[in-house]
Parts: sequence; structure tokens; C-alpha cells
Amino acid sequence: MASPEAEATEHRRGETRAGAGGPRYPGWLAIPAVAWYLLFFLVPLVFIAVTSFGEVVGYSDVAYTWTLDNYRYLWDDFFGDFHLYRDIFLETFKLSVIGTLSTLVIGFPLAYYIARYAKHKTLLLLLVIVPFWTSFLIRAYAWLIILDPEFPVFRALGMSGFVESHELLFTPKAVYIGVAYNYLPLMVLPLYAALERIDWSLVEAAQDLGDPPWRAFRRITLPLALPGILAGSLLVFIPLTGEYIIPVILGGNKTFYAGNLIAQQFLESRDWPLGSALAMVVIAALTIALLVYARALGRQEQHS
Repeated sequence: MASPEAEATEHRRGETRAGAGGPRYPGWLAIPAVAWYLLFFLVPLVFIAVTSFGEVVGYSDVAYTWTLDNYRYLWDDFFGDFHLYRDIFLETFKLSVIGTLSTLVIGFPLAYYIARYAKHKTLLLLLVIVPFWTSFLIRAYAWLIILDPEFPVFRALGMSGFVESHELLFTPKAVYIGVAYNYLPLMVLPLYAALERIDWSLVEAAQDLGDPPWRAFRRITLPLALPGILAGSLLVFIPLTGEYIIPVILGGNKTFYAGNLIAQQFLESRDWPLGSALAMVVIAALTIALLVYARALGRQEQHS
């Protein structure tokens, strides 16, 4: 028989679990995660934000004068007559949208097959993840070799007239191919997670009640898979807004995107304030995208 002190202790623990919905852990366990967040996200972000209000002195020195000239310059460029940076941002948005849609079009059937029909799901998911075991840079350089006009596969395709291989490398087409390949796993995994939770008997019941396969897909599968679609689209769209490596390697640095523009301001022009202002514009746009995503996800959860 337990002592009164032990029973009182167990009673207090039960009250704690009941009041908080589960066991409570000491707050110091979050210190490593919070420290990592502060040092490698908030501190650099604050530095970029502060630098965006400075100005260049001499060749590369930065004076923190708290001026709005960099943002005024970008505003005049976006809404004025010059449109240099605005066109680059539009190209970046185009790359992000096309890259997201291409990975969705390719990734959804793959995730659907793995979730509903595949017998060896673990093996197929492993094959989807395998590219992540290799450096992003190496994967981009691999496509530089594959898309080369002298590569045997594309030479054979060119001789057959199926494709004109010399028009692919160092063009936007090559950039889109590299983007679709490198970001495809980021789309497939959230889609699979959403599709795996679907009760497929609902789809079968809809078909038994007279819905053709496409209508059953639109009315049942698609709404239930929407959280995975939104999460995968977000995971692909956000990194693409700052993509730098693929346009440099596969595009030959001929087409400028926001990531290339920001890197040029920091590394070549030595205009850190303007580069920081460009980065803050990208961050603001991504924040808006995140808010739209959160609102769309909230509405979907309310309807489900």
C-alpha cells in the first residue's frame, strides 16, 4: 500500500496532466532551439534590416545613416519608368510559380500512386529522398553534364529530331528543368503525407453512388489532399524566390533572378545597403505569402 505522501504526489501529477493536456517539461529544454533561432535567424535578419537603412561611403564602407534612399530607389524602379529591378522580380516570381506548378504536376501523380497503389511504399519513398543524400551543388552540376549537347543521350535525341539539345543548356528551359528535379522531393513528401491519411473507402463509396472517377477525385480526394498541396507548394515556392545556384550553373548566369541580383550587390557592386533592401523586399513578399497560406489552411480546416 502506497504512503499518503506518494498518493498526494501522484494526485498532483495527475492534476498537472489534466490541466495542461499532458506532461509538462522544464523550459530550459528549449534553450538550444531558441539559441539557434536567435543566432542564425533573428540576429542576421536584424543586421540585414539595419543595413538596408544605411548608405555606401567610399568603395565598400557602410554608414548607418538611417536613410530611406534605398527603398525610395526601389520604389521608383518598381513603379517608375526604368523597371530594371521590377523585371528581375517578375522573372523571379515567374520562376517560382512555374517551378511550383511543375513539381506539383509531376509530384502529385507520383505521391498518389505511392499512397494508394504501391506495394513497396518505403522503397519508393527512399528513392524520392535519395537525391537529398547528395549535395545540391553536385546535383545542379550533374544536369550541366546531362544537358550538354555532347552528352550521348541528347546527341541521340538530337539526331532523331525529338529534341534540339543545343537549345537547352544555358537557357531558362535548363533552369526550369533543374528546378523541377531538385525541388520535386519537397513537393512529393507533403503530398504523400496528406494522401496517406485519406480513407479510400470514401472514394469507392462515391463511385458506387454514381460519381465518375474524375468527379470523385475532385469532390473527395482533392479537398482532403489540399493541406499537402499547400504545404508542398510553400516548401517549393519560398526557396525558389531566392534561388541562386541553379540559374548560375544551368542558366549560365545569363538570366537574372532576385537571388543573383542580391548576390551581385553584396559581392560585386559592394553595395550592401541596396542588397539588404532587396533582401528585405523579398522577405516581406514571403511574409505575405505565408500569411495567405495560413489563412487558406485555416479556412480549409474549418470546412473539413
